Amino acid sequence: MTLAIFTVLAVISVITALLVVFSKNPVHSVLYLIVTFFIIAAQYILLNAQFLAVVHLIVYAGAIMVLFLFVLMLLNLNQDTEPQKSSAWKLSAAVASGLLFITLIGALKGSSVAIAASPNPEVGLVKNLGNVLFNDFVVPFEIAGILFLAAMVGAVLVGKKDMAV
Repeated sequence: MTLAIFTVLAVISVITALLVVFSKNPVHSVLYLIVTFFIIAAQYILLNAQFLAVVHLIVYAGAIMVLFLFVLMLLNLNQDTEPQKSSAWKLSAAVASGLLFITLIGALKGSSVAIAASPNPEVGLVKNLGNVLFNDFVVPFEIAGILFLAAMVGAVLVGKKDMAV
């Protein structure tokens, strides 16, 4: 059952990813990308990686896609302002994508992809991540927090208009 759901989600994600690339309207392309991100998050949940699914939704579908839509609205793209590509550019893009496809086929040749159920159903849970983070890696976690604090102070100082020394 899980394999069937995963396969259906995989097919839908590939279709929406192709719609992102082949869509003529940039706003529709961004919306298809948001759908793709939600489907990938659903696949993470099926693989018992709830934390990764939530972070994926917050970072990609939340922040980055809002940024993409904001930039598209600011650019005000029209058909008459779009630069026309020559046939040489289209031919070189087709050759490069064909070579990339051949490289991908060569890299995947002989490899087997299997979706195996995790023997431990608690592998991807946030509780286990918190235990490892705050028990085994507490010192690097605190150092990262201090570095982020220093970066925020530095950003405030750089962004300040008049710096009195």
